[in-house]
Amino acid sequence: MVTGMKLEVRDLTVAYDRADVLMSVSLEASGGEITCLLGANGAGKSTLARAVLGLTVARAGTVLLDGEDVTREPTHRIVARGVGVIPEGRRVFPKLTVAENLHTGAYLVRDRSRVSARFDEVCELFPRLRERLTQLAGTLSGGEQAMLSIGRGLMGSPRLLIIDEPSLGLSPRFVKENFQAIRRVRETGVTVLLVEQNVHQTLAIAQRGYVLSGGRVSAAGTAEELKQHPELIAAYFGGH
Repeated sequence: MVTGMKLEVRDLTVAYDRADVLMSVSLEASGGEITCLLGANGAGKSTLARAVLGLTVARAGTVLLDGEDVTREPTHRIVARGVGVIPEGRRVFPKLTVAENLHTGAYLVRDRSRVSARFDEVCELFPRLRERLTQLAGTLSGGEQAMLSIGRGLMGSPRLLIIDEPSLGLSPRFVKENFQAIRRVRETGVTVLLVEQNVHQTLAIAQRGYVLSGGRVSAAGTAEELKQHPELIAAYFGGH
């Protein structure tokens, strides 16, 4: 069982050129929970994920991992601390096999026995991948590529996993399967920050969540509270 890492974002402001994209955003993702970040396109969700990973430099504010300030740390050091990411659009290596794709996720791990054990765990989590280990990733269905992307992200034994838009471009069947897989990831102890637009599926598996609107947090609470939150309804459905 993994000990999940706690993520804290405090008053984070991020700008591209001179335009603020995130303005004083604060959130927490507690160890071993799924915390979701909801919002429409352009709300700043992916920018926040990039700032946590050190890919985009914050203009102000702080990012803490287990209480340690990593705001100015380079990305490779943040990853080495135990942070993994599943990028939007899956981005598997199409001309590598499923097995080869998985092993690319463990490039920082020097202990081969640990890599082998993690490989078996990922295949147990995704039996469909075990059936296709020698198949080229580019020939998989979209849902299978999504599973492969998550599995690759788990190969480095992350304690915090950032998953960006896992439902993007998938059929309803594969969306359901993927969200079930994310729930199983959380059950192993990994902290999950789930960046999504799919409100209903996301709140069905998350413990807590935040809604971004116009670069600010417009709503926050438990998943049950957000299901009833008038600002969430207004943001997505134009209600009052």
